[in-house]
Amino acid sequence: MLDDASARPRMALVLGSGGVRSIAALGIAEVLDAEGIRPDLIVGCSSGALFGATLALGLSSREALATATSLWSADLTQQHRWRAYVQLLAPRWFGFDAGFALRDDARIAQRLRVAFGDRRLEDLPTPLRVVATEAGSGERVVLRHGALVPALRASIAVPLLFPSVEVDGRRLVDGVVSDPLPVAVASDASVVLTLGFRGVMPRRIDRASRLVAQAGTALINNLQRARIDAARHAGQRVFEIELGLDRHVGLWETRAMPYLFEAGRRAARAQLGAITGLLRQARPPDTRPLAA
Repeated sequence: MLDDASARPRMALVLGSGGVRSIAALGIAEVLDAEGIRPDLIVGCSSGALFGATLALGLSSREALATATSLWSADLTQQHRWRAYVQLLAPRWFGFDAGFALRDDARIAQRLRVAFGDRRLEDLPTPLRVVATEAGSGERVVLRHGALVPALRASIAVPLLFPSVEVDGRRLVDGVVSDPLPVAVASDASVVLTLGFRGVMPRRIDRASRLVAQAGTALINNLQRARIDAARHAGQRVFEIELGLDRHVGLWETRAMPYLFEAGRRAARAQLGAITGLLRQARPPDTRPLAA
């Protein structure tokens, strides 16, 4: 719902890339909803887009949790494309091209269709902006209109792991490549609550994959920090919700979903006073008072 006094969203919830950890947003939403605080806009990147879509549907946090749990299970990342291995070994013979992927996303697409059907972004009860990356240029793409399922598939299409997705004639991949926490996409909101995650650097470098992970993690972490700093410098009111996890959770650790949901609830309760205070500061004088 938009402010009566203005077309600007009053409060936006920006959910960044974080694998299954992004499901904590549902626990956060449950606590905020109990206080009468609901986002007027949701912005999602990668897994943040996936879990944000369940909230944008207007589901309760518990319904959203059930939907999200059915969407993401361990087997989704295990659908190997055996042809991919011969494409790597003999690219000219077996047709290595820009559509290369190690995994098949057919099961992901099927589950998204079951969960969201033929819904369109512009018809959701709460506006949702989905962030992806144009594969050829590396530029951020913000999807505000069109079919929801292709937008979500594009936003979670990790390069090399899953195939790119064509949307409106553009080949799109995971939003994390261009903007892991897209705060600027909510620049029209009075207050922006964010849930983002810094990647964990490898403790030791004993094989090539960890060396690549070290460089990639550093790039994503620095890009995320730079985006938040730039948003604040531009005058955005940004509040970073800190989960305070007491253990490491892997990107695909689906068994940790209940733990993450509760971590989101705890974080929202602990930071509720600061959130409501920021919302009150941003409230124009002619709007209704914020619920206590």
